[in-house]
Amino acid sequence: MASLGVNPSRTPQGPGPGAASSGFSSPAPVPGPREAEEEEVEEEEELAEIHLCVLWNSGYMGIAYYDTSDSTIHFMPDAPDHESLKLLQRVLDEINPQSVVTSAKQDENMTRFLGKLGKNLTFHFACLPQIGLEISKQRLLSGNYSFIPDSMTATEKILFLSSIIPFDCLLTVRALGGLLKFLGRRRIGVELEDYNVSVPILGFKKFMLTHLVNIDQDTYSVLQIFKSESHPSAYKVASGLKEGLSLFGILNRCRLQWHDLAIINSTSRVQEILLPQPPKYLELHVLSWMWAVLLTVYGALGLRDACRSLPQSIQLFRDIAQEFSDDLHHIASLIGKVVDFEGSLAENRFTVLPNIDPEIDEKKRRLMGLPSFLTEVARKELENLDSRIPSCSVIYIPLIGFLLSIPRLPFMVEASDFEINGLDFMQLREGLTLHSLSHPFPDQETLLMYQLQCQVLARAAVLTQVLDLASRLDVLLALASAARDYGYSRPRYSPQVLGVRIQNGRHPLMELCARTFVPNSTECGGDKGRVKVITGPNSSGKSIYLKQVGLITFMALVGSFVPAEEAEIGAVDAIFTRIHSCESISLGLSTFMIDLNQVAKAVNNATAQSLVLIDEFGKGTNTVDGLALLAAVLRHWLARGPTCPHIFVATNFLSLVQLQLLPQGPLVQYLTMETCEDGNDLVFFYQVCEGVAKASHASYTAAQAGLPDKLVARGKEVSDLIRSGKPIKPVKDLLKKNQMENCQTLVDKFMKLDLEDPNLDLNIFMSQEVLPAATSIL
Repeated sequence: MASLGVNPSRTPQGPGPGAASSGFSSPAPVPGPREAEEEEVEEEEELAEIHLCVLWNSGYMGIAYYDTSDSTIHFMPDAPDHESLKLLQRVLDEINPQSVVTSAKQDENMTRFLGKLGKNLTFHFACLPQIGLEISKQRLLSGNYSFIPDSMTATEKILFLSSIIPFDCLLTVRALGGLLKFLGRRRIGVELEDYNVSVPILGFKKFMLTHLVNIDQDTYSVLQIFKSESHPSAYKVASGLKEGLSLFGILNRCRLQWHDLAIINSTSRVQEILLPQPPKYLELHVLSWMWAVLLTVYGALGLRDACRSLPQSIQLFRDIAQEFSDDLHHIASLIGKVVDFEGSLAENRFTVLPNIDPEIDEKKRRLMGLPSFLTEVARKELENLDSRIPSCSVIYIPLIGFLLSIPRLPFMVEASDFEINGLDFMQLREGLTLHSLSHPFPDQETLLMYQLQCQVLARAAVLTQVLDLASRLDVLLALASAARDYGYSRPRYSPQVLGVRIQNGRHPLMELCARTFVPNSTECGGDKGRVKVITGPNSSGKSIYLKQVGLITFMALVGSFVPAEEAEIGAVDAIFTRIHSCESISLGLSTFMIDLNQVAKAVNNATAQSLVLIDEFGKGTNTVDGLALLAAVLRHWLARGPTCPHIFVATNFLSLVQLQLLPQGPLVQYLTMETCEDGNDLVFFYQVCEGVAKASHASYTAAQAGLPDKLVARGKEVSDLIRSGKPIKPVKDLLKKNQMENCQTLVDKFMKLDLEDPNLDLNIFMSQEVLPAATSIL
């Protein structure tokens, strides 16, 4: 790494870590004991430093920084950021770093942004191999961290770190690796210690900006906010994925296709490369671009007139009415009065209207008599050719020019034989040689096309504004249309709620699939009921209720309408989910490790404003182990008191309540899904109410799933025996059948013995075959 732009006497923006005074100060009175303590604290805060590593690539940014005040590394998962890097600017304003580590090979936007900050920060540029993905992963996994017990194996250490660090965020992993490399080389905080003393790292913490909500990829998938699936058509399977049943799918009613800005940028770049004679496909591309711009302009003018008649108290209507300037009329006039779209479509090339350019009009008149003109050109060219060439013809191709075609003669073998004085050989095709002739007149239409394009691009700023504002209006109209059709309401933001309050909420996807749907209300906030334990039999609606809370909260946070009569949202900074998916059932230790990994991320990163949804925790593992770990996780959060996250946990571990594994207090609220027993049937009301389920009703659920009656009855019998503490005896019929099979097996082995064999040892046969089988026969 190389250091550049060192400025130790910089002045941070506002009071922050690393702010130091320079020069001499005037004498001050001797402070008292309390004032001295406050000055010591201020000096310690001034000595604290923050070192930031940031990487930006393809519209995404990864950030990690080290805070010397607590020796902790903070990271922010990969987040989208505009080319103006507004998100990075917010990070710099909030953490106020002393130095910035970044890649020596940066995008021009990043280089321009860092250039503006060069006077206030110290920059350290790292080579690409030092911050590569694989080497960064190895650096993270091989680090010596004091917060990891030495008794952990290498595998356990990897699992532990993966529960904290998002290794699927590639830019963040590279930023963490670059930061560790910088800390080790600069020896931050241990400059005066022996070289074998490493930089202290007491933890990794997730960094979240103020007033921003963090949602990970697992939440998007589990809550079905986005859901990609294979296309049902066999002809389109290889072409990609389609959006399945998802929140995005039912809300995406946008009608505008605003991709013209990308076409503008790409056309201008290709034009710079291929001037002055671009290929024909570029001319057609520019033609379609102009047609799209013309449609966009006329549509924008109609949109502006409509918004001017609407209430100007709405900011978006006011912006559209004001920002759609008269430049749009100028653009429409330029394109509409110059381009002949009908003629262009007929000729499959760019053409202009009559009476625009006299030279172009003259050219077209001459081309009307092109056959006789080409015959005259061919006659004159034949007079100048070799006498051995018997004939020739002249053809004209727009954008390429005039070509002279002559038959291939026997002496034309080598490449040099095709050369003709005054002509450029182009290619050999079907026994004919093609040579280029000079243009009798230039292609004025192509030049006019470039001039028109440049004039339109000079006003590209207004087109960008049109695309931005019209896209916003399109999104709002799509959400309003969905809200009207589905009966959604607008959420309210209330600082008094400090959580989520939902009245008669509905699952936006489930209500479209079920014949009837029962709404449920939710309220979490303040110091009561921050941990909600939901019990009830399978298929009673626990998972749907959890997903419903998460989806409504998400919709409210992104500014959409919500499927509820009324909803109030307070401060929510993150949503953490671990909900069992029926599409990926895999019992065993692997499922349990996924549970632990996802819950560990919530334990390490959740704040008092986070919403945590947990379902099926411990599925597929030992009941005692799963129950113990679930109780430990909840007790860990409850120990935080008023700073405990908002937690919804659905579980079938009734022992969690029966054994009173959670502390009693107002923070815990027990909910259940209301049911009613009607003889041998169990009626689900899908209604959340206070209380605890009395039984799991597993036998009824198994019968509804289609298991045979004998298996269901036997399962209920074994469950009752376990609950009463009585021994479990095998079924008599099954035991008798097993005895007969074991006896027959032993008899078959005895009949195969050769008693006359001198090597036969009957003692071994008795000890290894007869005696072990006796326990299952007698």
